[in-house]
Amino acid sequence: MRQAASGAVADPVLRLSEVKLPLDHGEEDLRQAILRRLDLPAAALRGHQVVKRSVDARSKAEIRFSYSVDLELADEQRLLRRFRKDPHLRLTPDTSYRFVGRAPATTDPLDRPIVIGAGPCGYFAALLLAQMGFRPLLLERGKPVKERTADAFGFWRNQRPFDPESNVQFGEGGAGTFSDGKLYSQVRDPLHHGRKVLEELVACGANAEILTLQRPHIGTFKLATVVRGLRARIEALGGEIRFQSRVDRLALEPCDGEGDRQQRICGVVLADGTVLPAGQVVLAVGHSARDTFAMLEAVGVAIEAKPFSIGVRIEHPQELIDRARWGPFAGHPRLGPAEYKLVHHGADGRSVYSFCMCPGGLVVAAASEPGHVVTNGMSQHSRNERNANSAIVVTVGLDDLAPYGKASGDPLAGVAFQRHWEAAAFRSAGSTYQAPAQRLGDFLASGVNERSPDSGLSAPPSRLSGPAPLPSYGPGVRYGDLRTCLPAFAVEALMEALPVFERSIPGFAAPEAVMTGVETRTSSPVRVPRLDDFQSLNIAGLFPAGEGAGYAGGILSAAIDGIKVAEAVALTHLRRQNPAE
Repeated sequence: MRQAASGAVADPVLRLSEVKLPLDHGEEDLRQAILRRLDLPAAALRGHQVVKRSVDARSKAEIRFSYSVDLELADEQRLLRRFRKDPHLRLTPDTSYRFVGRAPATTDPLDRPIVIGAGPCGYFAALLLAQMGFRPLLLERGKPVKERTADAFGFWRNQRPFDPESNVQFGEGGAGTFSDGKLYSQVRDPLHHGRKVLEELVACGANAEILTLQRPHIGTFKLATVVRGLRARIEALGGEIRFQSRVDRLALEPCDGEGDRQQRICGVVLADGTVLPAGQVVLAVGHSARDTFAMLEAVGVAIEAKPFSIGVRIEHPQELIDRARWGPFAGHPRLGPAEYKLVHHGADGRSVYSFCMCPGGLVVAAASEPGHVVTNGMSQHSRNERNANSAIVVTVGLDDLAPYGKASGDPLAGVAFQRHWEAAAFRSAGSTYQAPAQRLGDFLASGVNERSPDSGLSAPPSRLSGPAPLPSYGPGVRYGDLRTCLPAFAVEALMEALPVFERSIPGFAAPEAVMTGVETRTSSPVRVPRLDDFQSLNIAGLFPAGEGAGYAGGILSAAIDGIKVAEAVALTHLRRQNPAE
């Protein structure tokens, strides 16, 4: 809904895309551009609403904004006929969300769904179930976001010890809470579930701009506010959230009439021994719940290894990325810090690519187990730190995992692979939770242990116009040879790709760029297979969901999967209550 030009509130009927304007335009300029584009008199346009704004930077000499706008016009049908072959004018899609049903009145404790994990997938599964009247119980092994934030920041600043139950991976909001908070995805979304996610986030405190920006983000501090808002909405609708409630076992029982499934879930057992009955459990544990993955295998849940990636975080001055992307418009206040996306397909068939790029951000400690070092990237909403950082990672195939498995086809071989290289990184930096770091020039020149940041550097000549970036990783770095904490195939692939990336971003392979290792949590190392009804392949009532189960990659896609799984839980429950329908 929006305010029409006449002052009345109206619903838009037509959507016009690819309306281009210079960076320094005003609101009236957009209206005039619409009129020119459609060759209309001013009175014909009763109102317009921006639905998407992106940056067209294909020509650095003329960077422009590109708008999609919903229109209210005096004669929409005539205009549609006139522009029937124009791909940029179409009917406005209906993006409103429709619930699949409402929960029936019941007092049976087995009818109350349990959701495990308070990341974006778990929170949106719980929110949708609560909105449908199912009063879900959400269990989170970590702490509420305020306490969790104090633990994480305290660890980064060497003020608190590492806590394996309260860190970047575990706690309210999931791993995405300490990230750039990106809210875009390439998943197919024909039912516009993504719009439902964005609207709920705005209702919980996110800036309304996320509804219109092509590449929206929230930032860490705002994400903390938003997840508290999600919690409050779930509780207000009759849901319950329990923190520091780790699920250590699933309670299963034999069943018939569930297809090929020979067992069904009947409850969960917490770390303190508490048994909670449940006939439907959403498993949204995230990509780092390694003890949960082991438990699933132990109790007989179908689980398999899946590919992922490994690499390092790389830091450059943000202004270098701005110049490469925006050219003479770098620093323009309406553009903000620039992002990048890089891919190289290597000679051996492996891909090397940028992942979770954080403009104006920090590299942060993201380990979830003692004696391991893991890196991740984080930005605040302002993205105003001096460095840009991104993971540069190399694909890891199932064949690469075979030496790390207990036996052929070990579903936890990827977990063992990750642990091996995270432990190597921990040892490489002195076993203090500092991270191993290296200047890119030293890495390309075959790596020399214990080089200082001011040592002589080889490799390509510098393209930096200012001082070399300082590593931002907390609790700190120790310079060394990153080859000792990466598999040989990853080292070779990175050495091939980094000079190639220089062609896209001049200065990317500057010898002063900082590399910090290791990045291992690009995605889950396992998949928990599910059928079309979203239930486990072999356990009735268990709904694997989100990143940890191998069905999402990022905040938005995980939240969308949470909505889909909540709908499946509701439909399964309702069919069980009304088998004749």
